[in-house]
Amino acid sequence: MGTLRVPVVVPSPDQDCERLKKAFDGWGTDEAAIIWVLGHRNASQRRKIKDRYQQLYNESLIDSLYSELSGDYRKAVILWTQDPPERDAKLAKDELKTKKEGVNHLKVIVEIACASSSHHLMAVRQAYCSLFDCSLEEDIVSTVSPPLRKLLLGLVSSYRYDKELVDNMIVKSEAATLHEAIKTKQLDHDQVVWILSTRNVFQLRATFDYYKLHYGKPIDKDIMSCGKGDLESLLKMVIWCIHFPEKHFAEVIRDSIMGLGTDEDSLTRAIVTRAEIDTMKIRGEYNMMYNDSLDNAVTGDTSGDYRNFLMTLLGAKI
Repeated sequence: MGTLRVPVVVPSPDQDCERLKKAFDGWGTDEAAIIWVLGHRNASQRRKIKDRYQQLYNESLIDSLYSELSGDYRKAVILWTQDPPERDAKLAKDELKTKKEGVNHLKVIVEIACASSSHHLMAVRQAYCSLFDCSLEEDIVSTVSPPLRKLLLGLVSSYRYDKELVDNMIVKSEAATLHEAIKTKQLDHDQVVWILSTRNVFQLRATFDYYKLHYGKPIDKDIMSCGKGDLESLLKMVIWCIHFPEKHFAEVIRDSIMGLGTDEDSLTRAIVTRAEIDTMKIRGEYNMMYNDSLDNAVTGDTSGDYRNFLMTLLGAKI
């Protein structure tokens, strides 16, 4: 369950556009009005506002936001205002362009492939092709090294069945297959990639639960006992995004605010991409994992309009 608060009576797109236009005009910018409108509209409503703004004023709402806002607040508002598939395609492109070592920059791709619906993944792939004149798969091949490439290609190329269907015979068989691969440290085995990238999430969750019951440890802990390499880290990320996405995003938020400085890009991504999905669960998981309040963590590490916007998406009354 998300934390986005949409009013019972929603103004028309024309009224919202008028209020936004007024917020941009004159001396200074009415930040509160922007947060009030965009921070309380769902994806469908934001799309209508964006389209209507272009029709009414012959200018892009995104461009207006870019010219009127600044810093991390601007990034967060623009990320939120974009259509989710286009937003995620751009996030994936930005991370792949960096060609960084390790797996942290691959989190967004795993999140799109494993913590989203198959319909959303397909929409992201289509948006990626339209925006960048190449496929997401092509960019993964050109920027990610084996064996991470093999796993990522399997994940982004899949279209999982989205109904709650579990075959207990397959659960036992595939738990054994995964256990054997982990025991022999063949983590990039074709069968491992095939299982993780094709089975529906309910089937996989049942397999992971059976694995823990039958073999004594959670599968992610057994994987991490194989070593501390990139493949182990990526597989743990995949399993968490499938089995406990709220744990994954709680960890992303925690990592973004720990240490010196704040990783605003990761913090923004976690809240913006999940505010309509499961931030209520993330809030509860964060409290259990770290014995701390998510709201306190966010307010303690952010400030100003950026903080107000993120807290609005988390359901606070700003």
